[in-house]
Amino acid sequence: MTPYQVSCYLKPRSAMSTEGPSSSWLRGDTRKKPTAFLLRALLFICVAFRVAAALIRVSYHVAAGSVLGVARVLFAAANERCLRGMDRAALGRGSFFVGAVANSWRVLMQGLASLMFLCARADEYVRQPPSPLVLTAHDKPAAHPQQVHISTVGRNKMRISWVTDDRNTPSVVEYGESRGNYTASATGDQATYKYFFYESGAIHHVTIGPLAPGTTYHYRCGKAGDELTLRTPPASLPLELVVIGDLGQTRWTASTLAHIGGADYDMLLLPGDLSYADTQQPLWDSFGRLVQPLASARPWMVTEGNHEAEALPVVGFAPFVAYNARWRMPHEESGSASNLYYSFDAAGGAAHVVMLGSYAEFEEGSAQRAWLERDLAGVDRRRTPWLLVLLHAPWYNTNQAHQGEGEAMRAAMEALLYEARVDVVFSGHVHAYERFTRIYDNEADGRGPMYITIGDGGNREGLALKFLEDHKSAHLSVFQEASFGHGRLRIVDETSAVWTWHRNDDEYATVRDEVWLESLASPKLSMAAAGRQDEEL
Repeated sequence: MTPYQVSCYLKPRSAMSTEGPSSSWLRGDTRKKPTAFLLRALLFICVAFRVAAALIRVSYHVAAGSVLGVARVLFAAANERCLRGMDRAALGRGSFFVGAVANSWRVLMQGLASLMFLCARADEYVRQPPSPLVLTAHDKPAAHPQQVHISTVGRNKMRISWVTDDRNTPSVVEYGESRGNYTASATGDQATYKYFFYESGAIHHVTIGPLAPGTTYHYRCGKAGDELTLRTPPASLPLELVVIGDLGQTRWTASTLAHIGGADYDMLLLPGDLSYADTQQPLWDSFGRLVQPLASARPWMVTEGNHEAEALPVVGFAPFVAYNARWRMPHEESGSASNLYYSFDAAGGAAHVVMLGSYAEFEEGSAQRAWLERDLAGVDRRRTPWLLVLLHAPWYNTNQAHQGEGEAMRAAMEALLYEARVDVVFSGHVHAYERFTRIYDNEADGRGPMYITIGDGGNREGLALKFLEDHKSAHLSVFQEASFGHGRLRIVDETSAVWTWHRNDDEYATVRDEVWLESLASPKLSMAAAGRQDEEL
């Protein structure tokens, strides 16, 4: 049984804090127990905000005359309560009977909701029902490393990141090319952050290297715990990249991860929305443990989505606190002043990957736009035939969900990407898969990037089911499907690459879309080819 073929991990009672599981869940691993009065006050405020938000949404739909909209709000509120009962039961903090009853009610409500929408023949955008979380508990000693993930840094180094409940453990990584034989070590730094009553464990970051390309290394974090194995990316092409967006930590996520792990690859790219913690900080810990088997073995390069913001300006929480603390990317090495956008080379510089921040300022005169101009100007397409860009909110989208949310960024930056001859732009945010032809400024253009939306990794919100047939960009959209899955870009050589999208279909990942691409830096790209759309298989 693989780590992704189980729906939850039950934490042994002996491993729970003596303060009680509910207290431990609310505070994370902090030793400061809040008073009962403050805890009740916080819960009351949270419930009050939820009720107020629901009432506002209901009032809006009533004013608009949308009976289906009102019903959708009511079903979502009841469904959220059922999910909460199921999650608590899965983690061993609630009654198994209560969890079973909650699941039964949830199934009943889903059936009633589906029947109602079917009978009404609604053409409004309606998500599929949410999926239960896959909550991964930690039942090992406080000094044992958890949530291990790696990222590439510069030409021949890797950053190892992990968390320990014990804040006194050393930030050291020992590594070598043979099992148990560590011929080198490196020391890094650690930090913590607070969010309401939650205080994180020690978050360690250590950069190791220089490392040989395409080589397997065995390593151990913090001089404790298990030995792990990673493989560095190759120094030249071919290169295989996995691309997933809007991952989350549901049963759908577990299926996607199992399919990714079922075939080899060199690096994973994620254009935003990782854990879907949404202010519930322990979900960051659970997510880190869920993805560790894959994220500790191959580099995971990510950028932020809207679910990473977690900003609460009234109480002074700045945006992206947890994301920046946990998922440190090589922004400084690429000349960026922000962890929200950066770039890096792969395959010895044959590919240059730009990770843009949809939720950092991008207008004319902004720091991100100025950085992007410098970064693209430094790319020599004679030695870097492949140029890829990832961002969260799509610039082109014919799905009813999130219409127009990337338009301002497109207007500010699209010309830069076009002039640099970017080959592919990947995005997430919309919970479906869609591939466009090569585009520039809302028109088919063989010298523009191919745009691909792949926000279908998992998430607990469901799929974006409705594509708009009369959308102004519909004639540019080549393939659409609202299913969960992942994509793979295999860059074969300096001129050719193949993109495949794998749908989560029962036990196996089914290839549903495949297309060959020719690099826009290729000397074989004639003017005739520039005006021709890519040929599908």
